[in-house]
Parts: sequence; structure tokens; C-alpha cells
Amino acid sequence: MKITKIETFTDSKFIKGVTLVKVTTNTNNFGWGQISPYNSDISTEVLYRQVAPFVIGADISNLNELGNLIDFVYDKQHKFPGTYMCRALGGLDTAIWDLHGRLINKPVCDLIGNCKTKKIRVYGSSMKRQITPADEVDRFKKLIDDSGFNAFKFRIGSEVGGNLDEWEGRTEEIISLMGKNFANIDLLVDANSCYTPDKAIEIGKILESNGIIHYEEPCPYWEHEWTKKVTENLDLNITGGEQDNSITIFKKYIDEKIVNIIQPDILYLGGIDRTLRVAKYASKKNMICTPHAANMSLVTIFTLHLLAAIENAGPYLEYSIEGEDFYPWQNNIYYDYPKVDNGYITIDDKPGWGIEPNKNWLEKANYKMFDGK
Repeated sequence: MKITKIETFTDSKFIKGVTLVKVTTNTNNFGWGQISPYNSDISTEVLYRQVAPFVIGADISNLNELGNLIDFVYDKQHKFPGTYMCRALGGLDTAIWDLHGRLINKPVCDLIGNCKTKKIRVYGSSMKRQITPADEVDRFKKLIDDSGFNAFKFRIGSEVGGNLDEWEGRTEEIISLMGKNFANIDLLVDANSCYTPDKAIEIGKILESNGIIHYEEPCPYWEHEWTKKVTENLDLNITGGEQDNSITIFKKYIDEKIVNIIQPDILYLGGIDRTLRVAKYASKKNMICTPHAANMSLVTIFTLHLLAAIENAGPYLEYSIEGEDFYPWQNNIYYDYPKVDNGYITIDDKPGWGIEPNKNWLEKANYKMFDGK
């Protein structure tokens, strides 16, 4: 079973949108994957220039050997080891997993491993810093009533903000309000690389006194020693890793205990196979893996299946609560996108990812194809 064609469908309206990837074989089997949003048109060009020429004709009959193919391409492009290469590989990898699921009529989670459960708890993930603390509280309360959410993540500081808040006093106010209003809810925060170590620890003490249990990316993610200092001086879980695409860097995070919980993003890292390597390495070192999945594209579906199958899965799936006002590109791409019910999402028995692209969206997308001819 050899790859004969790679097709891509790139959002034609929004530069921050996604690219869907379809891989077809000489046996007429096919699968759908996705390249990460944000400049996916650039990642798509990388797929055609630096990935596709090396995989047309490749035998993908044995899913256990997919990692060898991914590594072959990655090594061939050793001068280009960065995020765009990994995003391109992620589109290929996730399409091949879907193809194999369709081939044997099983969901991908069953291909990854023996699923512990197909009912996965979620946390509602807010992306907004411009929202007032009071409005964020109201939004969370409505989601509890409507969908039964029992965990939430909110934003503190400003993004890569050099210790600055979005506006003065917002962080302290929102932490206090969340602690007072949601005593029986798991609360998580994301600082998005905002703080120096001393400031991160100061904020962390406030988080701890208000019952927050998860402190994501407190320092600039590339400053590993800064983050490690925060981890060593606080009791709540320090988490990170979403921005990284080097498995070597992930091993450093884990071996040196820079964080308590590792958070790869499947589509930033290069797909399921590479993410599984990180998760399994973390498992050997007794570290939890709670991947990053910050939008309603297929990355959330990929992460759902991964969490159902790995041994060291964190307690919940990240599930964005943002709508069209924040992510205008994410609507109507797929049919039957799963919804939260009483705080959980259940993986059904549909093969592959269990998702089909919306034909109307595909017709409007920018189309390209590579078959090596």
C-alpha cells in the first residue's frame, strides 16, 4: 500500500485558518489529516517542497513503521528542523493514521493502544485576555449550566509580556474572583511566557492561595532555567512544552524536571507518532502528559484519541470555549464535530478520526495536489 497522491485544501479566506490534507494510496485507500492553523499556507508549501517528494511511492502498509518514514523526511531536511517542517509532517502523519483507521474500521485511539476509556473529561479553555474578570466568571457559570463543564483555564498576565498585565490589577482580580466563585471546580491558568522567575513565583503564591492547580508557561518558554526555578519554588503543577517541536528539548524538559506536566501540541510537534514518543518517554519518568489543543480544529480530535490511549494521560482534554468572534476561521470545516456533554466528550466507533470534512468548505478552499508526475 503505497502513497500515490497528496492533496491539500487551505482556507481561502482566513490566513489564520487550517489546511486539510488528504493522502491516497495505490489501493484507493485514503485518510484525512490537518496542518496546524496560523499561516497554514506556508506550512502547506513546505509540505509540497520538502515532504511530498520524499513520500510519494512510500509503503505505509505497516503503521508501526510510520515513525521511520517521518524520521527519514525530517532527517533529509536536517537544515530545516523548525516549526514549519513539523507542521507539514503533522498533516501527513495524521492523514495516515486516519487512513489506517478507515482501513480496518476502527477509531484511531484503538490503533494507538488499548483505550482505557472513550469518555474523556474536558476543561473549558478561555483564550481571552481582553475580557473583564467579572465577564469571564459569568461566561464560566453559563458553560457549567449549559454543558456541565467542571474545569476551566483562564489567562493571566499578558502574552510574552515582560511582567506586564493586560491592564493593571487584572491578574490579581481574576484569580481572586475565580477562587471565590468556583471552589469545587478545577482551575487552571496560562501565563503565555509572561513572567521573570521572581514575578512568576509571586503570582504562583497567589494562585496557590486561591486553589488554582495548574500554572502553564509562567516564563518565556525558551528560558528553561527560569521555568525550573518556578517549578522548584511552588507546590502547584507547572506545565509547558506546547511551543516546542524538538524531541531532544522535550527530553530535557522531562529529565531535568523543568515542569511537572508536559504539554506537546500534536500539530506543532509533527503528528501522532512524534507525540507518542514524547508521551512514552514522559511515562517512563512518571510525568503526566496533557497535550495542548487550543482551538476547534482537528487538533482537539487528535488529542482526544491520544488521551484515550496513553498510559500517562492527564485528567482532561483542552477544549476551547471561543466562538466566531475569536476564531472566525473554525466554523463549518467538518461535519459532526463532537460536543461537550456533562463535562465529557465520548469517542464513538466511527473509523479513523470519526470526522468528515464539510464539502462546501472544501469547494471554497485553495486546492493543490502532488503525485510526483
